[in-house]
Amino acid sequence: MNVDKVLSEIMRSGAGSSFAGGLAGGLASGLLTSKAGRKLGKKALQVGGLAAVAGVAYAAWQKYQAGKTAMPKITDDHGLLMLRAMIAAAHADGRLEGEERRAIDERIAAMSLSPSDRAELLAEIENPVDLTTLVAAARTPEIATEIYAASRLAIDPDTAAERAYLSLLAARLGMPEALVAAVENEASSSDGNAAATLPRPESRPPAQ
Repeated sequence: MNVDKVLSEIMRSGAGSSFAGGLAGGLASGLLTSKAGRKLGKKALQVGGLAAVAGVAYAAWQKYQAGKTAMPKITDDHGLLMLRAMIAAAHADGRLEGEERRAIDERIAAMSLSPSDRAELLAEIENPVDLTTLVAAARTPEIATEIYAASRLAIDPDTAAERAYLSLLAARLGMPEALVAAVENEASSSDGNAAATLPRPESRPPAQ
């Protein structure tokens, strides 16, 4: 899957509102639900969806480390992991039923995606990864930060289920409170500028 293209298209389809709310409403307003998400949706039109989302994790990590340690470049695998984290977070309150699913199908069908990317995105939404899978993929603190930041950006934690999900995710990822706070600060106040300085994702040639 071309994750950067998929994220960019989802954001472009409606950079004005939500994924958790938007997922339940057929992705009518794009992937991200938070105020930061709406701003990042606009930024994604300039720098790409993956850079816009990963930029929040990058900025939080830099502030947490006081600039001492740079986050490695984002790879395609990391991008897919962040997309999966966002989808899992959007499912946190359990809203994805018949009408909503049909609306999602229609919305994705209208996106400028290749048939394979469209099919893979639908499959990811239909079968979100569980928390244990996400945690197992967090092989380094940097990847854990990316997973948590993507999850936080995907939702506005305004329900008990969403807040509980983020708290459990942070605990399972072993996120220090200061790093969680740094991500929250970026998610709450970011205008997407961090994405402009984020190392561009490393793309690998397709397998032969």
